[in-house]
Amino acid sequence: MSNDTNTARSFARLRDGCVEIERLICADPQRPTLVFLHEGLGSITQWRQYPAQLASRTRCSALIYSRFGYGRSDPVRLPRPLHYMHDEAFVLCELLERTGIPDHILVGHSDGGTIALLYAARAAVPGLLGVITEAAHVFCEPKTVAAIERARADYTAGELRTALVRHHGTNTDNAFLGWCDAWLDPAFRDWDIRAELHSIRVPVLALQGADDAYGTELQLDAICQQAGAGADICVLPQCGHSPHRDQRESTLDAMAAFVSRLVDPHA
Repeated sequence: MSNDTNTARSFARLRDGCVEIERLICADPQRPTLVFLHEGLGSITQWRQYPAQLASRTRCSALIYSRFGYGRSDPVRLPRPLHYMHDEAFVLCELLERTGIPDHILVGHSDGGTIALLYAARAAVPGLLGVITEAAHVFCEPKTVAAIERARADYTAGELRTALVRHHGTNTDNAFLGWCDAWLDPAFRDWDIRAELHSIRVPVLALQGADDAYGTELQLDAICQQAGAGADICVLPQCGHSPHRDQRESTLDAMAAFVSRLVDPHA
């Protein structure tokens, strides 16, 4: 990060417990805060340096957090309800109120992107300027289910679990099973939030890798067609489910340009 940005890791106490947060504070208080929402198996640490790099490029502050059941945040009771991503949109609202963040732009990856869209679709979202999603899901596809079944096999074999323990510690089973068991529930095949996207009243940038193992470009098409304020879409070649890792520079360029249009429209 540049010298005018400070980093602070702490916990935010919410109604249902404590969530782990990290704040990157920019010296310019007039600029919005980028709020990062991790993927279904993610956490603060799995973003690595990407939030700091995007914050530096855009001269914005950032808030990164691990949702309940992830990282060092408090665990959740399993099984998760099939509407868990709707529930997380309410948690995000409470977190932003508790941390006193005014103007903000959401940056969500996979499940985090879906939660960002659901948050934006709420009736009143004061301070929200825009939404950026990577590999967000807005309905359940067979390709997604097949990929999660493979992840479950990898987890059972032990290799994936070992990799996740570094980020989630004692929350590892909570994180994986909460995500996996919800998506693989037969009732989840009917999960579909496309109709809710009409309520979004802020600009959206939706990115997806051309080689995403967890979804097809039909997700992007749906976001573009249904988002109430319209959406820009970006398909990144030679890129899997994590554009900010697989195509870091192209993803930084696209996100920074979008933020600039929102924050510096006359630049």
